[in-house]
Amino acid sequence: MCEKTALKLTLLIFTLLIISFNQPALAADTTNGAKIFDVHCAGCHLNGSNIVRRGKNLKLKALKKYSMDSTEAIAFIVANGKNNMSAYKDRLSEQEIQDVAAYVLQQAEKGWR
Repeated sequence: MCEKTALKLTLLIFTLLIISFNQPALAADTTNGAKIFDVHCAGCHLNGSNIVRRGKNLKLKALKKYSMDSTEAIAFIVANGKNNMSAYKDRLSEQEIQDVAAYVLQQAEKGWR
């Protein structure tokens, strides 16, 4: 094999390795997020409410008031918990956390209809 061919082959392999390790995260799946929400969250947050602390619900007004109106902020709370809310980072995958966060924000924007 000539030197040019070996160099091209090396560059091709290197490029393929970089591409395969730099795949973007999958887009959030709100259908999956709804299923996760029903299993893990609806007990306290049925229809976006909060049975423990009424003012800390999942309605858009409350999410905005507490600067929780982004998928990143919601995912952080889902993963790490806060006060009476449990952390789910040991029970849900990162993708599942993103899915449920996207679902919560989507529902809040729809008024939990």
